[in-house]
Amino acid sequence: MRKILTVLGARPQFIKASVVSHGFRQSGQFQEVLVHTGQHFDANMSDVFFDELGMSKPDHFLDIHGGGHGAMTGRMLERLEQVMQAERPDAVLVYGDTNSTLAGALAAAKLHIPVAHIEAGLRSFNMAMPEEVNRILTDRVSRWLFTPTNASTQHLVREGVAPSAIEEVGDVMYDVALHHGQRVDATGRVLQQLNLAPGAYVLATVHRAENTDHSARLRAIVDGLEVLAQKLPVVWPMHPRTRGVLQSMGRLAMLSPQLRLLDPVGYLDMVQLEKHAAVIATDSGGVQKEAFFYRVPCVTLRDETEWVELVNAGWNRLVPPVSSAAVANAVISAIGSKGQAIEPYGKGDAAIKIVNALKD
Repeated sequence: MRKILTVLGARPQFIKASVVSHGFRQSGQFQEVLVHTGQHFDANMSDVFFDELGMSKPDHFLDIHGGGHGAMTGRMLERLEQVMQAERPDAVLVYGDTNSTLAGALAAAKLHIPVAHIEAGLRSFNMAMPEEVNRILTDRVSRWLFTPTNASTQHLVREGVAPSAIEEVGDVMYDVALHHGQRVDATGRVLQQLNLAPGAYVLATVHRAENTDHSARLRAIVDGLEVLAQKLPVVWPMHPRTRGVLQSMGRLAMLSPQLRLLDPVGYLDMVQLEKHAAVIATDSGGVQKEAFFYRVPCVTLRDETEWVELVNAGWNRLVPPVSSAAVANAVISAIGSKGQAIEPYGKGDAAIKIVNALKD
């Protein structure tokens, strides 16, 4: 039986891993060892996901979070190396583009353990983004590069990656949407608790450093959302990083009471909020795709996105948060819009393809 060591640390990684880990269990040919770095340490951003998605609890919890990118990644690298030396896996599996992803890939590469990277080949072409650095370096040391789209495959080909190392499997997030999305309907608890009508509110999420670490951009987003809240309810599950920055700016206590601030919500509650929103405003890569899966218009508050196919097809609007008017006007104009009929993320069988590829 092959041993796979999976490194997880952030909320989107738990979601993606739920379907792949299920595939490992179903195959009967893998022993999976789950390592949680602790990068997302709030119970609402990690523990609840294991419960709701039917995942096993982590075999190792490293409790590493906070500090600068270098310090966090270095501490993870040291601890992950120790875990890998003790577990002696046949391969290490990493997801996406977080510090946990890079630390897992580097630790494995230094120990000559082959690396499998899910969501390989994504590019924003903005090296100022920590995520861009993480994904490029992870791709460089990976033996298996599982790409979600044809565009990501072509990025790797142009960068000189051997075609034999690339496996275009589709997006595991689509697998998750098909598997878990049907469990959520408009009569669920979170809409009732917030007294929200389906299709009559804006859902907002903000967490990327390019927004939270630049006060002018964050002010533009907050001011734009407050303008929107005068027209429609704005529901904002607030990331701990964003809450901390707003607190330090002295802005948190001054936010309009019309903004409905929530602590991070569980996965199923988040899906319900996404499925029934009139429009979603976000800087999250995963939320952009989930909006598309549920056919909800999306406004991405960034200068660029890795998921350009959604912008090209009209499902997503890319809006740099340069002013409150830019944010508010873009969100209002997106309400009721629809994009082209496209299927860029496969057929919902990415997890099966990944398990079969590693099996073979």
